[in-house]
Amino acid sequence: MLNHPAARDTALLFVRLVTGVIFIAHGWKKVFIDGMNGVTGTVATFERLHIPQPKISAWAAAILEMLGGAMLIVGLLTTAVAGLFVIYSALILYFVHWSNGFFVADGGMEFVMLLVVSLMMIVVFGAGRASLDKALSRFG
Repeated sequence: MLNHPAARDTALLFVRLVTGVIFIAHGWKKVFIDGMNGVTGTVATFERLHIPQPKISAWAAAILEMLGGAMLIVGLLTTAVAGLFVIYSALILYFVHWSNGFFVADGGMEFVMLLVVSLMMIVVFGAGRASLDKALSRFG
């Protein structure tokens, strides 16, 4: 049975690392690979998906994904960031993936659902001991 604090903290660390890297990669893609402007850019994609305020939303999404992903990795304000990502992911699920069904190969929602479950683990159990949140809590 893995009811040992070190096992829990190691699992939370891996969940934070993988989830953070995924979000950073998606934010990076929005800004530096797809680009924000142009016919195939992120803003145009947001317009096609009928996302409100596509220019503001595209930049907010990219910044949240890169900054929030980095904060998950280092474990800073982890529960709040993970909670924000749960809300953000629910919006992505609704605006982007819901109409495409379940399977990710069809643009469906299965991957986003897995991200939400990972984020909920962080919200419920916290960052774990291998985090800046834990290190900073010793000083406060």
